[in-house]
Amino acid sequence: MDRPLMPKATAVWLVENTTLTFKQIADFTGLHELEVQGIADGEVAQGIKGFDPIANNQLDREEIEKGQKDPNYRLKLKKNPLFEAGRKRRGPRYTPLSKRQERPSAILWLVRYHPELSDAQICKLVGTTKPTVKAIRERTHWNINEIQPVDPVALGFCKQSELDEAVRKAAEKKKAEGGDAVMSDEERAKLVSTEESLAEREPRIPSAIAGLEDFSLTGAPEKKEKAAEEIDPESLFNLPRRDETSNE
Repeated sequence: MDRPLMPKATAVWLVENTTLTFKQIADFTGLHELEVQGIADGEVAQGIKGFDPIANNQLDREEIEKGQKDPNYRLKLKKNPLFEAGRKRRGPRYTPLSKRQERPSAILWLVRYHPELSDAQICKLVGTTKPTVKAIRERTHWNINEIQPVDPVALGFCKQSELDEAVRKAAEKKKAEGGDAVMSDEERAKLVSTEESLAEREPRIPSAIAGLEDFSLTGAPEKKEKAAEEIDPESLFNLPRRDETSNE
């Protein structure tokens, strides 16, 4: 059931300006009957200015008169066409500027691990456009080689429940069309966790000395081992003293 704007302030106005019962006001505003009684006693909503529902085109005066004559009458909220049209209008999901550059990563993750999702579903989850989804799906995106797949839930584009619901609907649609809605073992093996998905994005810097531990300055490990065999350790302790070499 629809409720008026600013229900508590509306209840304050109705208590102060009408003889409607507490139950009638509570039913109209969505408040509890005891809460309306507390407003009348001055214990609730202290300092709240009353909100006139008649002046704000939410209630007709005739409705109030009917309610004052019949305590069992339920007030009906006035329908505002402009308000209804504005409330039903829905645009694309808003994405903060700081996250918009992460959209391709989220789209690629959905395309790779949930290919059953339609372009429209991906657009709704990530807040993007169909041309962008199509370009990533067909690998014609200008930056496709640099994009790493990342879970959209981890990036904050959607909730896990929203993703699960979209996958469920896509599976049901695929099954209704005669396809196999059960994920194969190969497809299941491709799935990665959120932690693994985020780890893929971390740059991997190769070590400058990796793989060079077994190499000497001259080349291969065999030469290093051969050189070690030719050196007699005892000869290192029988070196001539400095004074002897100077006398010579």
